Amino acid sequence: MAHDEVVERHPGLARAALTGEAVVDCDTEEFDQGCFGTAGYDDTTGVPEGALRASMGCGDPVALAGLRAGETVLDLGSGGGIDVLMAARRVGPYGRVYGLDASPDMQELARDNAAQAGATNVEFLHGRIEAVPLPGHSVDVVVSNCVINLSGDKPAVLAEAFRVLRPGGRFGVSDVVTEGPAGPVRRAAAEQRVGCVAGSLTIEEYRDLLRAVGFVSISIRRTADHGDGVHSAIVHARKPSIGPGLEIRPMREADPAQVLAIYQAGLDTGQASFETVAPSWEGFTASRLPHLRYVAVDTETDEVVGWVAASQVSTRPVYAGVIEHSVYVHPGCQAHGIGRALLTAFITASEDAGIWTIQTGVFPENTASLTLHQALGFRVLGTRERVGCHHGVWRDVLLMERRSTVVGT
Repeated sequence: MAHDEVVERHPGLARAALTGEAVVDCDTEEFDQGCFGTAGYDDTTGVPEGALRASMGCGDPVALAGLRAGETVLDLGSGGGIDVLMAARRVGPYGRVYGLDASPDMQELARDNAAQAGATNVEFLHGRIEAVPLPGHSVDVVVSNCVINLSGDKPAVLAEAFRVLRPGGRFGVSDVVTEGPAGPVRRAAAEQRVGCVAGSLTIEEYRDLLRAVGFVSISIRRTADHGDGVHSAIVHARKPSIGPGLEIRPMREADPAQVLAIYQAGLDTGQASFETVAPSWEGFTASRLPHLRYVAVDTETDEVVGWVAASQVSTRPVYAGVIEHSVYVHPGCQAHGIGRALLTAFITASEDAGIWTIQTGVFPENTASLTLHQALGFRVLGTRERVGCHHGVWRDVLLMERRSTVVGT
């Protein structure tokens, strides 16, 4: 197991740092080239020498996380505590920083460094980054420095990061990624050279995993090049924003009954669609894309209070970036900004997925939907007059469209 191998290495590294040695967890040539350790930090003022010696990172995620005073931060794989201490300084006395590490020796080193720095707003937790010992929605920012690549279960790590973040929370890590045509043997050798015992993700795999757990606003920027398609990178993402007591996440296997009930409630208003009966789940799934499906849920009960999903407009390749969407909110939960939050998250996620045009049709009488869509950048292209008969009445439909300002421009 990669986890066991990493944890077994850490006691010796921690003891080396405690006795004044510099810790090197990858090929010394990589350190000599300034790719790891403290080379990625712009300002280490006030950080104890022991924390600097123990740094095994590949960047400075804290500097790029945009930390604000009073925020709560979690560092995954905190090691000797350098990023915890850097974050503690930024969030100030009313903020809080947790450092999570699986090695008791590293925790001892980190606590010693925190005591030397006089940091009172930090706490070091023992545990695995695949099972964070914190409740959900408890931190504002998750950072990590060259640790996620060490995990043998990266989907679990990213899912845990999403779980503990509050809505609107931010994910900002330095990590090792791969891309390019290098063969598996050369790539594995490069990963071992820089200490990736579990193998690194490709950039696209990283994006896909972040999207799958629910993150939006995803960006991955390569920094140092370690050869053979292996790079250090800064990875940023965000958990969708929504009001207190709620969360936006991808649809799950347990959601269909609630999603279809909300669908039917919307159809019963007579203002949502020409349809009068919600489809079966098989029908729902067949007509909608497998990705870009999100629900808003109550964080206490996991009850679905709204959903949004996308359909393909055409199978022709030229329309690959054009979709149609539907958004529905439980009738008892309207006027709480849920529809706006869902549609905002959906727009951002669609742009992450390379979508450049979102279309929808709205009855002119549905002023709430019309206002919502116009507020989020949709424009009315025209009116399809008397396009269908609904409950014995011929009705118009407004064709609306939103063109991305970041994709296809």
